[in-house]
Amino acid sequence: MKKRLLVLWITFFTVLGFSQEKVTVSGKVIDSNNNETLIGVLVAIPQLNISTFTNEYGFFSLTVPTGSYEIQASTIGYVTTTTRISLLENSKITLEISANAKELEAVVVSKNPYRMNIHKPEMSVNKIALSTIKKMPAILGEIDILKSITTLPGVTNAGEGQSGFNVRGGAADQNLILLDEATVFNSSHLFGFFSIFNADAIKDLKLYKGGIPARFGGRVASVLDIYQKEGNSKSFNVTGGIGLISSRLMAEGPLVKDKGSFLVAGRSSYAHLFLKLTDNKNSAYFYDLNTKLSYKLNDNNNLYLSGYFGRDVFSLNNNFINTYGNTVFNLRWNHLFSDKLFSNTSLIYSDYYYGLTLDFVGFNWDSGIKNYNFKYDLKHYINDRTKLFYGVNTVYYDFNPGKIVPSNANSGINPDQLDKKYAFEPAVYLDAEQQLSDKLSINYGLRYSLFYRLGEQKINTYANNQAVIFNSEQQIYEKATPTGSTYYGSNETIAKFNNLEPRIALAYLLNDNQSIKMSYNRMSQYLHLISNTQSPTPLDVWAPSDNFLKPQILDQMAVGYFAELKNGKYSLEIESFYKKIKNRLDYIDGADLIANNAIEQVVLNGNARAYGLEVLVRKNEGKFNGWLSYTVSRSEQQTPGRTSLESGINNGAWYKTGWDKLHNLSVTSMYKWNEKWSFSSIFTLQSGQPVTYPNGQYQYQGITIPTYGLRNENRLPTYHRLDISASLLPNKNKNRNWQGEWVFGIYNVYSRKNAASISFRQNQDSGNNEAVRLSIFGMVPSVTYNFKF
Repeated sequence: MKKRLLVLWITFFTVLGFSQEKVTVSGKVIDSNNNETLIGVLVAIPQLNISTFTNEYGFFSLTVPTGSYEIQASTIGYVTTTTRISLLENSKITLEISANAKELEAVVVSKNPYRMNIHKPEMSVNKIALSTIKKMPAILGEIDILKSITTLPGVTNAGEGQSGFNVRGGAADQNLILLDEATVFNSSHLFGFFSIFNADAIKDLKLYKGGIPARFGGRVASVLDIYQKEGNSKSFNVTGGIGLISSRLMAEGPLVKDKGSFLVAGRSSYAHLFLKLTDNKNSAYFYDLNTKLSYKLNDNNNLYLSGYFGRDVFSLNNNFINTYGNTVFNLRWNHLFSDKLFSNTSLIYSDYYYGLTLDFVGFNWDSGIKNYNFKYDLKHYINDRTKLFYGVNTVYYDFNPGKIVPSNANSGINPDQLDKKYAFEPAVYLDAEQQLSDKLSINYGLRYSLFYRLGEQKINTYANNQAVIFNSEQQIYEKATPTGSTYYGSNETIAKFNNLEPRIALAYLLNDNQSIKMSYNRMSQYLHLISNTQSPTPLDVWAPSDNFLKPQILDQMAVGYFAELKNGKYSLEIESFYKKIKNRLDYIDGADLIANNAIEQVVLNGNARAYGLEVLVRKNEGKFNGWLSYTVSRSEQQTPGRTSLESGINNGAWYKTGWDKLHNLSVTSMYKWNEKWSFSSIFTLQSGQPVTYPNGQYQYQGITIPTYGLRNENRLPTYHRLDISASLLPNKNKNRNWQGEWVFGIYNVYSRKNAASISFRQNQDSGNNEAVRLSIFGMVPSVTYNFKF
């Protein structure tokens, strides 16, 4: 009897043990139409109430008990796919999901695509589907990724018709913009009217405003992470569009069917060609090229080679020619060590070039910044509750502040090269994502960054190590006279910095439809944009931190409430944030920034802070959907005196930054009338940008000289406009592969004359002073024809 009981107990525990045995299911999620891997897809097993998201290369991994399950894959813009799998051992699978529009209509009604935001500890992160961006109204009919993100809370445009953007009161240079992991230093065409990103070639974008993962570093406001498409490895396709001022064309297809693919996308403007029909010799145009090659070596190894090249040319009568643009390349290798360990190795080159030809003066000007980047990232899926992400990142910088050469033999200009600057920025990081309980999840990480300012260069020395002195009699700051210089040889360290950058984010489920989240992150920025404008322009010059320009250090905290309403028909996000920044550059009055070989003589290290409340309400279902975002916030800067005798900038008081906007409201709506017609609109309302107006004037030797009060005491008038668009999708001829689409749009429907700037002058007739408003756009109609075959 005892032996039988012993056998029964052994059998029971053996069966129990087998029932608790766990296996790993891993693989990729791809678009069934073109084999494109998909980022951020929710992969879930509802029976076990576990889920994960695909990484930047479409990979996922789940550890589950053995058994038979239904596994689901869902994401915005795609039909949710359910597959039955039997798991008795570690398995690799490929999940295919479809973007078929007719099937999608029924799915959207029953499933909320934003539900994933409730459960993840990720906060202050926004994502807009490319299919949604392409439906939004755009200036002159050109789809613009950067302008689309300004409809999100906490994000504002840098100015009328400009592609720069500001996030949570941060400056434009504090945004890290990545294209296939490569840094983009200037993101605009035609001085800001368009962005450099061709929407046809883009697969995914994600904006991090806070709670930024430790794998990112080098900027203190936000990260815009953009990935290009890999190309269609199933069949050859051509996509394009013809607009009023620009056109685009993209070709993609297999190198080896189901194993390798290519993508080539080009875009160019041609409005300047119409000027040649007249006697006008001025011109302004841009062109860019996106490329990507992808190849699957085997189930565990994939190679990618991607690139971007873009140029803008602006010419006035051929006497003034301005050329600028970006060049980036990235060679990447994805390797799967096991079903739980994924790695990515990247070799990246990025170059921003700015050139200027002034024939009437007789010289050419070249400047720019290059970087060479090596990245090695690993993603370790420990189990269904714990994931680790860790890696290294090294960047070598080559700064060219400016080079002048004669443009012709008769030029009286002597060649000159401003001191080149070099720097090296290595970093290591570790991120962890854990599900501590059914209600509590956490992300935490640490980044350790270093920065070496390197020679070869002569560095000025100053009395008391102060490159800026304070004139107590006139109560102004002035350039200090160097007392000498110190020579640093090639790769010799001029200055060195290191910083620990912790990150943490928590999510607590109040119930299945509500959660509260909080986050904290510290970040360091070692590069500075030397500019006295409110938005990034090609004239801006980047400079590395050194003994005078200290690294910017950010501390940001945020807390938020997230909810699904009416069974997911609506979603609500409310976040409050506060951030402070040390060592934010400030310029002394009358600072000369152009071709300055001693920039430390006109800048001081100050402080910045920003705080606010963000609200985002989405309607997720039905023919009519969209979102409303509202932000109330403050962005301020302060540079107190270094001693009690100094007044500081603006008398040492906090003053509004040039991108402070107390109120920012955006309403985005889309309506699908039928299978042929769809409509969309965007209404924008913002507080005017802070500016400094003259508050008086005086006469000196017959010349009228204005006087000014404190910085940014005034504002431009309130900014608002309404944009609309309509899309017509004609019936497709069954005997042809050609699919066409007409897009009609009106930018600024009621022709609001928003002020880009206000200048003051004396009226020549009356002699009275008058203010003159500069408005760039009134009402602008557009029409674009898109096609695909």
